[in-house]
Amino acid sequence: MDTLKIALDWTPNVNHLGFFIAQEKGFYHELGLSVSFLNPQEDHYQTTPGKKLELGLADMALAPFETVISLNNKNNRVEAIAVYALLQSDLSSITTLASTGINSPRELVGKTYASYKARYEDTIVQELVRHDGGEGVFTVSYPEKLGIWNTLLGGKAEATWIFDNWEGVEATTQGIALRSFRLADYGIPYGYSPVLIAKRSQLEVHRALYKKCIAATQKGYAFAQTHPEEAVAILKNVVPERDRIHIDLAQSLAVTAPHFGEKELHGFMDPERVHAFLHWLVNHKLENEVILKQTLFTNELLS
Repeated sequence: MDTLKIALDWTPNVNHLGFFIAQEKGFYHELGLSVSFLNPQEDHYQTTPGKKLELGLADMALAPFETVISLNNKNNRVEAIAVYALLQSDLSSITTLASTGINSPRELVGKTYASYKARYEDTIVQELVRHDGGEGVFTVSYPEKLGIWNTLLGGKAEATWIFDNWEGVEATTQGIALRSFRLADYGIPYGYSPVLIAKRSQLEVHRALYKKCIAATQKGYAFAQTHPEEAVAILKNVVPERDRIHIDLAQSLAVTAPHFGEKELHGFMDPERVHAFLHWLVNHKLENEVILKQTLFTNELLS
């Protein structure tokens, strides 16, 4: 039995569902694989998924596409490549409570934004405000990652970046009204998030193994779309207790499932979308033009 360790980008949630279904239903085992998952909560998010990949603590990692760029362009370069996109659509948004009275990004000027300290994040939010006619000047705070959502709910910050299919559904479940601003609505292209990342050196050696892993994972996401009740039951067993209480998991899956993509597109990354994001980063001087020539993703492992 071949073994693989995958570092999660966050505590288990609906975005990861295909992986957990593949594990629970034996799809990995059928192909001779034993797959385990590294939960970032185990070390309180001290080691990022990308770092776990770099250090060899994980064979693959889930992270935003930005992590692939970062690994390939840091001083101690890690030749990483994205091999699978969990979502075909950007289901994230910059969000504020409706009770704040903020109705557009430009009204975030002078307010506090709770940041995950992710690569490009603060600049992207600044550009969002500028695209809406604001000066892009606001206060940035960096709470503990697991406390960011509560920072918004507790009024310690006016805005943060959320997944509409997770924190957004939690807000709906709890009767909390939100105002959400999608990047695409303000002319800002965004890459895929999360994506499954591997080291190119390992991919070349273990291509058949990684291909099996992805085939089983695709099967898991397809199962989530066709068997929602059983999929929700599996999700309920892996998410933290707090999320079982505060989030309508069936609603979260209903919102998310169409964005896993059609069966033949599970995991696919559209080159035009990726390149639009890369060009935006270069045009805003967040990255050097070298990223336009790098091989940062592949669809070759998809069934």
